[in-house]
Amino acid sequence: MYAIVEIAGQQFKVAKDQKVFVHRLKGEEGSKVTFDNVLLVDNGSVTVGAPAIEGAAVTAKILSHLKGDKVIVFKKKRRKGFRKKNGHRQSFTQIQIEGIATSGAKKAAPKKEAVKTENPAAKKAAPKAAKADDLRKVEGIGPKIAGIFAEAGIDTFAKLGKADVEKLKEILAAAGPRYASKNPTTWPQQAQLAADGKWDELKELQDNLNGGV
Repeated sequence: MYAIVEIAGQQFKVAKDQKVFVHRLKGEEGSKVTFDNVLLVDNGSVTVGAPAIEGAAVTAKILSHLKGDKVIVFKKKRRKGFRKKNGHRQSFTQIQIEGIATSGAKKAAPKKEAVKTENPAAKKAAPKAAKADDLRKVEGIGPKIAGIFAEAGIDTFAKLGKADVEKLKEILAAAGPRYASKNPTTWPQQAQLAADGKWDELKELQDNLNGGV
């Protein structure tokens, strides 16, 4: 006999006397805990919840609280002089399953298939607009310039890849002297590589650039 139960936001397949490591639980070592969000029980016949099984529960005993192995989280921003190193140890609780109760559990009724009816007079749904790309992946473009281009209708790698360099300079000049000094010469080339999914070639090109030049 086993059950699928949700414990601390995770789903586990458990059986009687099984020991399980879960995210840290409230409660002292040796205390009993009950989990009533049981999604499935197999005791010879399978009972499936919708989503949980009414009346079913899993009881367990807290054996110990402990921490997992240390994980190093290292962040670095290229050519920005930014480096950050942190360590993290996840807190866990070891529990032992003592029993699976199925009293009051009801098998979920099979769902009826919905009958689709077409309405010939219904209007066709408008095609979804293309999702904007993160133009900051182009070397030399920051959040401000990406916003300026978006306002000008250039919000995807494909559009930027087809844009004329002189047109880009005009857009930057209109945004103010702070942006007029930027050099967008390589931006369409970078954007086209991103649009084509050629990320390795884009990285190789950007390694030889400084601020997009």
